[in-house]
Amino acid sequence: MSSHPAIVDVSAARRMGTAVSTVISGKPEAVRTALVVMLAGGHLLIEDVPGVGKTMLAKSLAKSLGCSVRRIQFTPDLLPSDVVGVSIFNTGSSDFEFKPGAIFANVVIADEINRASPKTQAALLECMEEGQVSVDGATYLLAKPFMVVATQNPAEMEGTYPLPEAQRDRFMARIQMGYPDSDAELAMLNAHGANDPLSQVAAIASAADVSTMVDAVSRVHVSDALAAYVVDLVRATRNSPEVRLGASPRAALHLLRASRAAAALSERDYVLPDDVQRLAVPVLAHRLLLTTEAQLARRSPQQVMASIVSAVPIPQPN
Repeated sequence: MSSHPAIVDVSAARRMGTAVSTVISGKPEAVRTALVVMLAGGHLLIEDVPGVGKTMLAKSLAKSLGCSVRRIQFTPDLLPSDVVGVSIFNTGSSDFEFKPGAIFANVVIADEINRASPKTQAALLECMEEGQVSVDGATYLLAKPFMVVATQNPAEMEGTYPLPEAQRDRFMARIQMGYPDSDAELAMLNAHGANDPLSQVAAIASAADVSTMVDAVSRVHVSDALAAYVVDLVRATRNSPEVRLGASPRAALHLLRASRAAAALSERDYVLPDDVQRLAVPVLAHRLLLTTEAQLARRSPQQVMASIVSAVPIPQPN
């Protein structure tokens, strides 16, 4: 295994993490996972109760990027055309003209995504997977890099529509903010009470910088044994007696990409089993549908996924 210094330069991403951490106090793991997803070219889902900083994390990450950012507030009356765009007849040219929707940006903040109707949620599917939009038979490419950072309230809350399995599977990782500890909450009151914390965040990396880092991360080395370990973890979710719908082949690809990004952030040009284990829950748990028995036992997908990780043998070095 290689031991020389990392050939992948993601120093700009680490500086972004430092900037975001000045806004999001006491949540280093959430900030790190957000950076991992960005470097892996994926999309991020942030789920938690209102007021714990979901939108603030999305906004601060977007502001540290010097590229186009659009925010969409998802509501029950939001239409698919508001998201992707619409063709309007131009009387001057006697032809239809495409008016791009809010999805045409490098970073799209989809706020409270599960308050919109399933039809509007579904408008994001093609955008997130293929980086393009199809309207009235015409296809329009989205800018690169393209990242959706979506926030949602827990599914049990009033007025929410749970994301369907196909939609959840498009998100590389899901994180939960949780309440800050007392020290972090006190620091937040002192730092944010008098001014807008986002005003202190400057653009650190451009769209071209992010594209370069994403390309570089894809070259991080993954041994055959570690690739097999990723497959074993994903297959174990399909065979678990607590799971009725396991992780997809797309999930295995996402876990591998995220592990490469985590290795690069740790200044390594090779992936370790620790990288895979650390990301298995945020990358795989939100894709699992538990059995009725597991739900009655009050088991969460995160707990089930953690149990699976502890049960699957770790590849041993040669």
